[in-house]
Amino acid sequence: MAAGAAMSAFDVEAIRKQFPILSRQVNGKPLVYFDNAASAQKPDAVIDAMARVMRYSYANVHRGIHTLANEATQAYEGAREAARRLLNAASSEEIIFTKGATQGINIVAAGLGQRIKPGDEIVLSIMEHHSNIVPWNFLRERHGAMLKWVELMPDGSLDMASLEQQLGPKTKMLALTHMSNVLGTAPDVKRAIGLAHAAGADVLLDGCQAVVNLAVDVRALDADFYVFSSHKLYGPTGIGVLYGKSGKLAALPPFEGGGEMIETVTRDKITYNAPPHRFEAGTPPIIEAIGLGAAIEWLEALDRKAIYAHKQALLERATEALRGVNGLTIHGTAPGKGPLLTFSIEGAHPHDIAQILDRQGVAIRAGHHCAQPLMSHLGVSATARASFGLYNTAEEVDAFVEALSKARAMLS
Repeated sequence: MAAGAAMSAFDVEAIRKQFPILSRQVNGKPLVYFDNAASAQKPDAVIDAMARVMRYSYANVHRGIHTLANEATQAYEGAREAARRLLNAASSEEIIFTKGATQGINIVAAGLGQRIKPGDEIVLSIMEHHSNIVPWNFLRERHGAMLKWVELMPDGSLDMASLEQQLGPKTKMLALTHMSNVLGTAPDVKRAIGLAHAAGADVLLDGCQAVVNLAVDVRALDADFYVFSSHKLYGPTGIGVLYGKSGKLAALPPFEGGGEMIETVTRDKITYNAPPHRFEAGTPPIIEAIGLGAAIEWLEALDRKAIYAHKQALLERATEALRGVNGLTIHGTAPGKGPLLTFSIEGAHPHDIAQILDRQGVAIRAGHHCAQPLMSHLGVSATARASFGLYNTAEEVDAFVEALSKARAMLS
């Protein structure tokens, strides 16, 4: 009853009409797209905004005097302001456009590398995406830093006692997911940030999954750095956001050199621009940033709470249908988890499961999900994952469950 009530509060059919790709078929079946945690589909509002600037207002930004340059700059900086609103940052100058969350983490890690000393510690959880592991490993390889790992509880929750144990006087950074892309776990990041700050460490949150599903307020969280990618937020690829407190950004050295990130260049000396432009060398992803701005504005016009309730109802429906299925294990059952369902079937490889589902028009993800330390913790090499977007329906969940039943029969 509760699930049905949640679904009825959100007009999913009206939303679906705004996504052209959802009208197509795959292998003769209506497309059921359950790969949203990897990348979401794009609404007309985003497609039209990007096409419009290419057709009528395209020029390079910031340095032009003419009308097209002014129009493009206004749209580009308007997207920065939209990202500021999304995160409730104090200033648009705290918003840096990047190629994606991965680059954002690399910017912070490289900056920290300028002052890291052998024996300094970076604390991570074992459920981090590789993008929030590998850049910190560079500091271990190149500067002698140590990586320390926070364990999980049996249901996939973050072990807060383990976190407290790993934090110490040598901790320089806590790098933590705001929502796991495998388990859906949404840790108590506010508490984690408080513990890290008490130990004298900065905190970077990977918000790629959380920003799609939760109301993020970086000031209320007191996060030092926050990253997310556009393409999971119904925007285009090739663009993401790094948020940093103004003082933290000002302390970071430039990540790349080129145009825009400088104030003056002479034969003998170069002075660097202030954030955010210090970190946006060269011609930026203008069209993609405008697409991200359009995606945020499109979402702002919707009821985000109703959207999340709708997706959680889909998760509940799928979980109830699969719970108790012989040989099927659901990975991640933490309270408050996000709308994704990761699972294994005894004797069936996840790639085989995904391939059979694809023949029935159902798109899911299979593999290690760029989270190999977590896979090792779970005792598997790979898993299958169905993740739900705002345009998915109860009927699609039923189609997924039926397709999975056929896959189990074929692979048994």
